[in-house]
Amino acid sequence: MAALGVTAAAVCAFPAPALADHKDQVAYTEGVVLKPGDRGEAVKVLQERLHRGRYYFGKINGVYDDQTKMAVWALQKHRRMMPQGEVGPKVWSALDRTAHRRPLVPNGGANRVEISLRHQLLTVYRDRKPALITHISSGAEVRYCEDGRCGNAITPVGDFRVSRRAPGWTVGRLGSMYNSLYFVGGIAMHGSTKVPLRPASHGCVRVPLTTSKRLFEMVKVGEPVYVRGSIM
Repeated sequence: MAALGVTAAAVCAFPAPALADHKDQVAYTEGVVLKPGDRGEAVKVLQERLHRGRYYFGKINGVYDDQTKMAVWALQKHRRMMPQGEVGPKVWSALDRTAHRRPLVPNGGANRVEISLRHQLLTVYRDRKPALITHISSGAEVRYCEDGRCGNAITPVGDFRVSRRAPGWTVGRLGSMYNSLYFVGGIAMHGSTKVPLRPASHGCVRVPLTTSKRLFEMVKVGEPVYVRGSIM
């Protein structure tokens, strides 16, 4: 790493002083490549910058865990990059730039939720500005049968509103859900321990656990939810 005369591996192996200034953070991460499982000050910087970008809502603890990885995926998908766990020059550069992405529903409410099935992204708007952007896993669009009941794993497209909230963990016949926000029938946005890089749910919109806590704090009954696109 040219800025400090040490390698990226050394950043993960040894502690470094806290870097409050943005220019210091940019210099400190120059040339650094991070991967899931890494630890150290550079990971802390990554988490702080993902949080400022509204992608990450977990602990700033310097541990590149699954929640951090899914926030990186959200950034990469939001900036039209291939989602992967590695954080290199393109990701650091993206964190330095302001994103200008057209909303799915430009004339939607000032406060709303937009879900893009094509990009597997959920965005919460506050005062018409993105306040939370997260990776999701929506309906797999396959036929399923569980406990003698069959159905189609589809996340419906359309204009909806949050109709019911269920805090904490709930367990149904199709699995466990955390901080559920129902917007059409039994279909909800909810936290999950399994949010892969593909549509994999029975129809609900799965969200990373730490992000689901913030999502549940922000979104109330009656809030508009716009679902657009397709997974194909």
